[in-house]
Amino acid sequence: MSCLNEVGTAPAPAMGAGWRSALTQPRARRWYVGAVLASLLWGTGAWTTRIVDDTPVLLKIAIGGNMIAMLALYALLPPLSWGRSVRFKLAAVGVLLAVDLPLLLTLGPDAVWTWTFVGVAAAMQAYPGRIGYALIAGLGGAAVLVQLSRGEALEQSLVQPAIILSVGFMMHAFGRQAETVRQLRSAQDELAGLAVAEERNRVARDMHDILGHSLTVIAVKAELAGRLIAVAPERAAAEVAELEDLARGALADVRATVSGYRGVNISSELASARSALEAAGIEPQLPGAADEVPAKSRELFGWVLREAVTNVVRHSGASRCTVTLSRRSIQVDDDGRGPGGPSAGGGLRGLRERAAAQGATLSLGRSAMGGFRVRVSA
Repeated sequence: MSCLNEVGTAPAPAMGAGWRSALTQPRARRWYVGAVLASLLWGTGAWTTRIVDDTPVLLKIAIGGNMIAMLALYALLPPLSWGRSVRFKLAAVGVLLAVDLPLLLTLGPDAVWTWTFVGVAAAMQAYPGRIGYALIAGLGGAAVLVQLSRGEALEQSLVQPAIILSVGFMMHAFGRQAETVRQLRSAQDELAGLAVAEERNRVARDMHDILGHSLTVIAVKAELAGRLIAVAPERAAAEVAELEDLARGALADVRATVSGYRGVNISSELASARSALEAAGIEPQLPGAADEVPAKSRELFGWVLREAVTNVVRHSGASRCTVTLSRRSIQVDDDGRGPGGPSAGGGLRGLRERAAAQGATLSLGRSAMGGFRVRVSA
């Protein structure tokens, strides 16, 4: 009965949502426009015919009130049902039929035409599967029986049921299409939210890894420069100059990460690792080159080396650190406290996520050197 082009952009109310939010959602307001127009154009005929006949005044008022109540429920029932359970939807249709029944008793079989409103209201509830079609077909079949009970010829008794079925099925298909569009847009919103959350996690992970490494090296070099000021001023000055470069590099890395252009490479990280370990008084045993590492693994191995060396400098208490590289793996060992000592859990979780994203595996444990081992196999 409503020709409203309702496409529904707002999500359906949850089971716990109140009736007020259900009745005021945007697509409900669009439905009301068509429902009110249909009620004004088609819903007042049965009552207005009674105004001019000899029906008692009180009965006229009762019929009018009954009609208004039925049309009001017709307008309110679909918005209240969107997003609800099938049981709720069927109960709501049952209430609408119960309110409509007195019209059948007072107006006679002619009131069967009001079942068209019942069928449309049921259709716009957006039933899953074929429940809606079965419900509308049941209304059409009941209308045939009512018409035949008054002695109508078969051809005449099929006219009103045909209207109920055709309009009801059409609106049911339309309602299902609108519900599908709503679900698709809801899924798009959810995917957009997940993308935002993933980007936040990426930035947080990169910031942790970048600043954790850079600030650790800066702190170690600052401590070394402080010890050298009195005994070797020239070396202290060189360390301070390196501190300036490190600070500027960290700032550039942060800006690049926020902009989404941050790149890490195993070759450059080898040089940074050597500098960080030496500044911390840890003997580095690193490969001279990373040529054998395939391009697809260079960034991942770079992040592994950065985080592992940061943990060695911060937490291990080691005197020696060894890095082993191959085409398919990177392994960092130290001779420090081992797995029982403090560790940077957040950084290792970030490494596990990076490794999993590229189909690699991260393993942690005790090193053959007596300390801690970090290994990633691609």
